[in-house]
Amino acid sequence: QVQLTESGGGSVQAGGSLQLSCVASGYEHRSRCMAWFRQAPGKEREGIAGVDYDGISIYADSVKGRFAVSQDDSKNTLTLQMDNLKPEDSAMYYCAGGGYCSGISALYEGTFGFWGQGTQVTVSS
Repeated sequence: QVQLTESGGGSVQAGGSLQLSCVASGYEHRSRCMAWFRQAPGKEREGIAGVDYDGISIYADSVKGRFAVSQDDSKNTLTLQMDNLKPEDSAMYYCAGGGYCSGISALYEGTFGFWGQGTQVTVSS
């Protein structure tokens, strides 16, 4: 059974930091392609940071320079370091995997077949 399990969400004041982790299990021949998405109330889910098939990190403009995505060598764990958080970063954050992607397609919902349950991030001003 495929599972993507996120952890590390929470509440923080603006300017603070959080680190999210996603552990993947249950499927073999895993490509590097994994990503973080987020969805705020009343908004569409958006891709914000991912690692493509070649191991290249891809970022949405909204988080570039503040967030850093990394993946361990086993490709089991995807980590998102979030610094200088802003209230507009408040959302449910989801991990996605099980796709093949190159470049910006690492941030497309349709790329991925598996999703985690999400972890909440709340940033107060």
